[in-house]
Parts: sequence; C-alpha cells; structure tokens
Amino acid sequence: MRRGPQVESITLTTEESNRLLEWTRRHKTSQALALRARIVLACQQGRFDGEVARELRVTRGTVGKWRRRFQSARLEGLLDEPRPGAPRTISDTLVEQVIAKTLHEKPRAATQWSSRAMAKSSGLSQSAVVRIWHAFGLQPHRTETFKLSTDPLFIEKVRDIVGLYLNPPDKALVLCVDEKSQIRALDRSQPVLPMRPGHVERRTHDYTRHGTTTLFAALNAKSGKLITEVRRRQRAREFRKFLDTIHARVPATLEVHLILDNSSTHKTPAIHRWLTRHPRFHLHFTPTSSSWINLVERWFAALTEKQLRRGVHRSTGVAGRRRARCD
Repeated sequence: MRRGPQVESITLTTEESNRLLEWTRRHKTSQALALRARIVLACQQGRFDGEVARELRVTRGTVGKWRRRFQSARLEGLLDEPRPGAPRTISDTLVEQVIAKTLHEKPRAATQWSSRAMAKSSGLSQSAVVRIWHAFGLQPHRTETFKLSTDPLFIEKVRDIVGLYLNPPDKALVLCVDEKSQIRALDRSQPVLPMRPGHVERRTHDYTRHGTTTLFAALNAKSGKLITEVRRRQRAREFRKFLDTIHARVPATLEVHLILDNSSTHKTPAIHRWLTRHPRFHLHFTPTSSSWINLVERWFAALTEKQLRRGVHRSTGVAGRRRARCD
C-alpha cells in the first residue's frame, strides 16, 4: 500500500497537547479549528498523511497543509490569517462616542434611543449602530423591573423560610399558602381560529367576562401536592375557612408550618383567635416585596401560563372546585 513520502514527525509539548485537546472538546470552538487540532494530534509518532487523511475523512493535501503550518508557526499557524477587505471606516473614537451617548444621554422627545435616532445623531448608518450595540450588548429598547425589599428583618425571615425548605422539622408539614385573586373567566367574542401550517393561532382582541374567582392554594414543599379551594372573594373570612380545610386534610399528629405573605387578611384578630384554638399551626411570613420566596407563587405562574392566559373560560365554577389531596 502506497503511503507517500516520509514525513517529519511532530513532537508536542505538554502545553501544546493540552491546548489542542481543548480545541477539539470545547463546544465554542469553530469546526474548522477543531479539525485542524485533530489533524495535528493525529500526525504525532511519524504517521503518514494518507493514514491521517483516511482516518479523519479529509484529503491528503489538507493534512499536509496543516502539518506544515504547525511545524512553521506551531499553534499560531492553525489560526485563520487576516483576510483582505476594505479598511475600517468607523474609528474607535466614533464607536466610543456612540456607546457613551447610548449610556449617558437621552434623545430629544423620547425616553430611549432607537437605532434610527442614534444613526441620525451620530452620522452613522442604522446598520452600523445596530452592529455596535450588538457587539457591546446594548439594548436600549428593553427594560426590566426589580424591587428591593426594605424589610428590616429580611435576612432573618429568609433564613427561617429557607431553613424550613432545606431542613423541615420532624413530624411536621411545611405548606406554602397564598391566594390568587381576581381570576377572570374570559371568553373571546368570536371563536378562536386554531393554528395551521403557516398561520399562528388567532383570536379576537376583545372578550366577554363571565365573572371572577379567587383560588386558595397550599403547596406541600416536600411532595409538591396541593390543597386547593375556590372562593368568590378574598377576605379574612374566606382565609379562615381555608385554614379549616387544611386542618381537616392534614393528619392531627403533624405540626403545620405555613409560609405566607404579608396580606392583611392573614393578620386579622379572627385569624389570631383561630390560631390560638389550633396551636399546632405556626405562621412564617415572607419579607415584604419578596413573594418569590414562596414556592406556591411558582405554581401560580405555571397555572397562568398553561391554563389561564390563553384559555377560553365560560364559567368560574365546575372544574375549578376540584381539590387535590395533600398527604
């Protein structure tokens, strides 16, 4: 079998070998560079170009090219050489000006920059502005909301609740409790047009309301099971009835730790009297503006996303009143 002329063996240092292996395994490495690294690794121990070419399914000329490039320039020889093209027309100073203006200035008669407004202000093309913003991760059209808790006992409350999640007391049940109020039963004014190839689902912008309801839920932090109840209103009276439901569903041998938000319906004298008559119930309040720490809020979010937001509901009753058992 003809193998071709004798070739010079490639000897790699430890650093070079590690770098080449990294290029072949890293997901962000380009396919071209990963192939070149595999070629060089395969060319060790005096292997012929033909053998390496058959193994990696490339041509013999490709193997010879990258063997020579590596022997002459080592790792740098495997990188792409600068390609010819038109010289840059946008200087670093101009790029810096666009970035500074985007970050520290506001356009006239607007609250944020658009690519067209920035192009007009800077004298660049709209596409150039978009490329600069993309390169530096600037998105003037987007905004996000945040809320910092001002609760003076924030750290203590977080530690208390997280401790219940990670290390619940023995012979006790941890329940995340909250109400999802003002759930609207909405029906579109005309039938929804289902999705078809080339067309998304379509629905009218207007709707018909069929009433509102309030969902009370207690999520078992360990098992994920739920105790739910639907009421017409959200008051301390309804919350006390939901506590009666929890009391009836949870075995009498277990202590009950309830994680709640700071709603006024959870702190009325009627609720305090109920808790006095049921000493096995212990309340743990989340810090103000920190409902995210209550796990039942995540279940409410999933319910909204999967059932309510795009659902068509002609009544507030029936299926909504079915309850899940919490062991």
